[in-house]
Order: sequence, then C-alpha cells, then structure tokens
Amino acid sequence: MSKVLVVLATYNGERYLRFFLDSLCAQTLPVTKVIAVDDGSSDASVSILESYREKLPLSVFPQKGNRGHRAAFALGLELAQKESSTEDCIALADQDDIWFPDKLKILSDNIGDADLIFGDAEVIGKNGEKIADSWRALAGISSRNSMKEQIAGTNNVTGCLSLFRAALLPKILPIPEGVSVHDRWVAMFARKGNGCKSITDKVVQYRLHESNAIGLGGKLSFSQTLKELGIWLGEILTNADRLKLSKSEHQFSSTLLALTERRLIRGLSLQYLPWILKNRRFLFPSSRGQALIKKILFTTAGIPIATRVFGKK
Repeated sequence: MSKVLVVLATYNGERYLRFFLDSLCAQTLPVTKVIAVDDGSSDASVSILESYREKLPLSVFPQKGNRGHRAAFALGLELAQKESSTEDCIALADQDDIWFPDKLKILSDNIGDADLIFGDAEVIGKNGEKIADSWRALAGISSRNSMKEQIAGTNNVTGCLSLFRAALLPKILPIPEGVSVHDRWVAMFARKGNGCKSITDKVVQYRLHESNAIGLGGKLSFSQTLKELGIWLGEILTNADRLKLSKSEHQFSSTLLALTERRLIRGLSLQYLPWILKNRRFLFPSSRGQALIKKILFTTAGIPIATRVFGKK
C-alpha cells in the first residue's frame, strides 16, 4: 500500500505552526511520516514541533544556520527519499497554512496516472480572516503551463497545494543551489514525465502575511529580478540533460539568458524584439492588450534605461 510522506520546512514559525500541525493531525488520510526541517529558528518552532511527536509520526531535523527555504526543502526531500518507495507520494508543507481535513485524500484519490496533482486554496490573512475564495484566481495562476513558460519563470504549481509521486525524487535530487523556488523545479520534472494534473478543489487555507517566503511576490528590485532569472536560466542549461530539454526548449533558454545578461548592462536590446514577439505567449502568458504591448517593449530595456526612464531600482 502506498504511503504519504509530508516534507515541512520551518523557520521562526511559532505564530502559526500549531495551526498547521493541528490541521495535519486532522487529515482523513493519515500521513505515514512527517519530516520537518527547521532552518535555524531562533524562536520556539523546534520545541513546538517536538511537542507533536506523540500526535504525529514526526521526525525533526534542526539546522544550526539559516540557509533558506530551498535548502530546507532540498534536505527534507533527500531524507524522504531514504524512507519512501516509488509507489509512495510526497506532500510539501508550509508552516503557516491550514490544510483542509480531506486535502491528502482528495489529491491522492485524483492523481490518476499523473506524476503530480495540485488543487486550489482559500486565501486567509495573518489573523485568519478570509481574503479571497481562490488563490489561483487572486494570483492569476493558470491550470495549465508549458515547459517554456516554466523556463521563463511562470510557475503554476504551488508546493503546498500539490502531491507528487516519490518516483520523481531520483530525478529531482539534488536540487541545484541556483533554483530559488523548489516547487517549480519539481513541477518541471513532473511535466517532463507523466504530467501535472490540475483540479479546482480547495485543499488548503493559504495564509498571506508580511513574512511569506513567496506569497504574491514583488519583493525583489528590477536588477535583483534579472539576476535571479539569469541564475535560474543558467541552472536550466547546466541541467538540460536531466530536464530532457528539447532542442527548441534549449534554444529558448539560451536566447532568454543572453537577453537577460544583456539587460543587466545595456540600455536597449531592440534586436531581440522579433524574438520577444514570436515568444510572447511563453514570456507573458497572462497578459493581453496594452499590458502585453508594454511588457513586450519593456523587455527590450535594460537596467540603465529602466532606472533612468521608468524609475526602477
């Protein structure tokens, strides 16, 4: 019989952690193992985790320093690989959300032949107040996504809403240091395998607050965003064989990296405009009309122009 293992990353999460752990205890499909990696918390997160050992099949792995959520989840998945078989499933968990009781049952019952399944979420605020009926509607997240959209940075798989097959772990691991968001790395391998399945069921109360690691984004400056994209594209090309990139996907990645690196130092890159127009549906999948035209034109602008004309940092 297949098992469900939960990989949880915590960092200074004492304010909301008990709410999450209680919701995990209430799952109608019990978990086989909970692997909690604490990323060097200075608050009571570890002691809160330890207090749930009698309620959950929980193993806690405190880390001495804070390395970030990518490293914490990467370690958690490596530990999960040692305790799982190819028939098992992995669920990723955030410390500040609340899972609906039937989350794991819904996802496991509907995964079918796919390598990964993801649902939707109700959005709540820092005090539990309802913000929106649908996380995917609020964040403009599509139910479908292509590999080129993923390469360009548009990820539609939110980790805490997903369940994926442990058979993916040998392909996913190790997660390169240049991968800033672990769930999109997982999604890319699932997409190249038996695919990602989307369902509309709400499986989580997704909490937005001032300390979200990801949330609605917008925390990086323009220059930081370009640098992050460049690192991401570099990792994709370095791992092209692992990702089984097609010739077209490899060329797309290479061209986008060249454009990104040029934008870091040059004012305008108008020679890339035909390529941007040709690939607009991958670069800007949710944009239409004037908003799309603005994005197309702005993508030819580098830091010198963006700083002087558009006031970007």
